[in-house]
Amino acid sequence: MNETYIILERIFTMTNHRLGQTVLNYRKKNGMTIREFAEYAGISTSLISQIERGQANPSLSVLKLIAQALNVPLFTLFINEIDTDSLISRKHDRKKVYRENSDHIVYDVLTPDFMKAHIELLMMDLKAHASTTESHYSHDNQEEIAVVMKGQAYVELEGTEYFLNEGDVVRIPPNVKHRFLNKSDEPNHILFVLTPALV
Repeated sequence: MNETYIILERIFTMTNHRLGQTVLNYRKKNGMTIREFAEYAGISTSLISQIERGQANPSLSVLKLIAQALNVPLFTLFINEIDTDSLISRKHDRKKVYRENSDHIVYDVLTPDFMKAHIELLMMDLKAHASTTESHYSHDNQEEIAVVMKGQAYVELEGTEYFLNEGDVVRIPPNVKHRFLNKSDEPNHILFVLTPALV
């Protein structure tokens, strides 16, 4: 099961009632009765009825059948669940995170909790001749992608040092010991994307 399906399952668990309303609206828009739609989709009439009343927790395979029968992408079944106000994160509202050395390392949290994102975005400002940690650190259950947005940096992966130029990207799997260093005379900016590790 890929990460997209896992995310969709989480969303549906929290919002099955409104999803049922969405399915009902699509079905009526297509001018189909529950029985007609159930036969067309290959799903039992009772299950369709339960879904539309928000009383069922269908599997993703059933949701895929519904989307195919309605001739819509799967994600559109969840469109009504999005609170559009929660999709914007204003720079002046975001919090800063400091790690070990608050004078040299600042993380700007780009995806605050209210956004309910399933990935985490951080922008790190690393001052000249500084490092993220004195030793190394690792993530037990997250995979990390880092992009050098401005300047130059070095990354240590399991004790091996690699030079990164502006625009370079490094992938850091779970449990890989790492740290970043800025050996230049100018600060750099590194964007981090953290996602739940796929098992």
